[in-house]
Amino acid sequence: MQDRERLHLIGSIPLGSSEEVFRTLSRELGAHLSRIPDGETGERSRWVYFQGQMLRAHPDMEIDPTVPLYPFVQWDGKVVREIPQVRFNPGVDPDKVAFETGYDKAAAASYDVFRRLRDSGAIARGTRFQVSLPTPHSSGYLYVSGPARQTYFRVYERALLKALANIVAIPAADLAIQWDVCQEVLAFENYFKDRPADYKQQTFDMLGRLGDAVPAGVELGYHLCYGSPADEHLVQPKDAAILVEMMEGIAAATKRPIDFFHIPVPKECTDEAYYAPLRKWKRPAGTELYLGLLHHDDDMGDRKRVAVARQFIPDFGLSAECGWGRTEPGRLPGLLKGHRAAAEAF
Repeated sequence: MQDRERLHLIGSIPLGSSEEVFRTLSRELGAHLSRIPDGETGERSRWVYFQGQMLRAHPDMEIDPTVPLYPFVQWDGKVVREIPQVRFNPGVDPDKVAFETGYDKAAAASYDVFRRLRDSGAIARGTRFQVSLPTPHSSGYLYVSGPARQTYFRVYERALLKALANIVAIPAADLAIQWDVCQEVLAFENYFKDRPADYKQQTFDMLGRLGDAVPAGVELGYHLCYGSPADEHLVQPKDAAILVEMMEGIAAATKRPIDFFHIPVPKECTDEAYYAPLRKWKRPAGTELYLGLLHHDDDMGDRKRVAVARQFIPDFGLSAECGWGRTEPGRLPGLLKGHRAAAEAF
C-alpha cells in the first residue's frame, strides 16, 4: 500500500464548513490520503437524522399512529432517543412519491470548493473527492414503521439513485463513492427484532445494486459500521466474523470491482479473537481493506491492535472506527495527530 493510501477517513468531521475540512485534512494528513471527504457538515453532521426530518415533513408521509415510539438503544441499554416512525399517507401511490435526499446538492457545492482548492494547490493533485452516502436501510429501519418499510426501501432507493446520477456528473477520476452500511450490520447482529426472514439476501442484493450504479472509473467503497450516535457503538461485536461474511456477500453481489472496504475495530480488541476471522476472508483482487483500529489518545493501544491484526491479515490501511462528526470537537487535534503518527509509523 502506497503512502497516499495509508489512511482512510469515514466522512464526518466536526468543523464548520467543507472548505475548513478540506484545508485541515490536506494540511494535517494529505500526504497519506488518496481521497478526502467534505466532513458532512451542516445538516448532515448527524448522519441521516436530517432524512428523518425530511420524511416527517413530507406531504406524502405521516406519523404512523399504530406503532409506539421507536427506542434507539446503545450497547449498554441506554436509550439515545425515542423516534416517531412514519408511513405513507393512506391513498398515496408510493410509485409516485419523490424524495429529495439533498445529497446531490451537497456534493455539488462541496466539489466546487474541492476543485478550487485543488487548483490552487491546497489539495494535492490526484486526490479524489469522497462522497459518503447512506443506504435505503439507513433511514428505513430508524424512521419508517415496519408495515411500510419494504415499500419505503424501494421508493427511497429510486430517490437515492437519482441523486447518485447527479453526483457522478463529477469527473470519474476526481470521485470516490462510499456506501455507509450500518443498519445492515445491526440487522445481521439481530439488533432489529423485526428484520425480515430474507434480510441477508435483501441486504446483499440492495448493496450490489448500489455498487453497480457507480460508473467505472469512479472509486467504489463500503464502510461497515456498528453506529455511533453518541460516539459509542450500538452493538459491541465479539469478533469480525459477521463483517467478513458481509464483505464476501457484498463482493459476490457487486458486478463491478470494489476498491475498498472499511470495517471497525473496538478499542478493547487487542486480543487475537477479534481478528482471527480475517484470515479466511476471500479478498477480491485489487480491493483495499481499512481497519478502523485507531482510537483517540491511545498510541500504545493503536500499536498493539496493528501488531495483532497483522498476524491475520498483513496488508491493510488505517482508519478510525467511524466518522468523527459526533465526537467532542476538542478531540479533533488529537485524532489528527494520532492518525498522522500511525501512518508514519506503520
